[in-house]
Amino acid sequence: MKVVIIAKVFVVLALSACCFGAVAQVRVVKEAKDRNPTLSFRGIIGNDALSSAVESDLRNCGWFEVTAQAGAEYVVSGGAAGSSVQVNVHKNTGTVASSVNSRIESSARRTAHAVVDSILKDLFGVKGICSAKIAFCGEGSRGVKEIYLCDFDGQEIAQIMRSGTLNVEPEWLPNNGGIVFTQYSKMFTDIVEYNIASRRSRRLAQFPGLNSGAAVSPNGQLLAMILSKDRQVELYIKSFNGKEHRRLTNSKSVEASPCWSPDGSRICFVSDQGGRPQLYLIAAGGGNAVKLQTLGVEAVNPAWSSDNKIAYSSRIGRNYAIAVYDLGGREAQKIVTNAAGDWDSPSWAPDNRHIVCSRAAGGRSELYLVDSWTGAMRPIARTSISLSMPAFSR
Repeated sequence: MKVVIIAKVFVVLALSACCFGAVAQVRVVKEAKDRNPTLSFRGIIGNDALSSAVESDLRNCGWFEVTAQAGAEYVVSGGAAGSSVQVNVHKNTGTVASSVNSRIESSARRTAHAVVDSILKDLFGVKGICSAKIAFCGEGSRGVKEIYLCDFDGQEIAQIMRSGTLNVEPEWLPNNGGIVFTQYSKMFTDIVEYNIASRRSRRLAQFPGLNSGAAVSPNGQLLAMILSKDRQVELYIKSFNGKEHRRLTNSKSVEASPCWSPDGSRICFVSDQGGRPQLYLIAAGGGNAVKLQTLGVEAVNPAWSSDNKIAYSSRIGRNYAIAVYDLGGREAQKIVTNAAGDWDSPSWAPDNRHIVCSRAAGGRSELYLVDSWTGAMRPIARTSISLSMPAFSR
């Protein structure tokens, strides 16, 4: 049984009665932008470690095809002296496309992240991916999952807490200073906030029963969550720092996995009110929920990008794939993973192009970075333990 179908852990049993089904053939759709520009990296004179780190980020950021062949569309070169580095990007016509002057940090990787993110902003007008962090769950022993962090490329893995229990569903706060997650206690499940700098935690919701699926609104003032305090599994919102809470749904169906729209006016969530888990939209102030017409026979674990796309895990036959629904109607709905295994828990990178997700195959779960434009994918943060439920910092 797939244990992360809905609410990722707790309410899967309520939905597991859904039988396997076949659906019409779904094809993988590529965007028009199915080729990255070529780039030649000439190195950074004066700092070999920084030069290596910048080249690594240029290769892994997903926006270039780094090549040693002549005639590349972009040429990157630079020089470091003292506490600063200058990196220039020239087009093959000779014109300057980007010029970055950055202070050299104590870490070559951190400096490289800032440099390449600046290049991405100059060339493509996007928020860079390199300085982002990924929070995820690591299962080192049966029944124990701890929260870890890593860089966008899977490097610099660090376990941030050791609770000896089950910690799942990490989500970042808007300021990236901490995360919220679901933690198993002896009797119930609690929603916990963890401050990365102070290493302190506090419970945000600990009503009797289920407290899970926490998602913080873009302005940081509200918390969407799933509670069973009234003997039903329902979607609620509450003040992030207060006790006030409000129920948004009221039915015998099971709700799960809320996420916020970029402007904080709506919430996408999962409900089995139609017999199978599907995606629904509801106003943050309450009202009637509207079902989204998604791909596959089931749709779970949505993630909403800042440019109004929803990535979700879609059941296609007996397996799950990552799909993308463009609410702006600019592109057709599409499946973006085309490989064996169950693909789950998508989370958008800051560039609104790449998605980090988990892939379960062969009894283990690994993290993958997926290009939603081209379908290119690569594993990241590969370790001896099973990894799941990744979340990109904002």
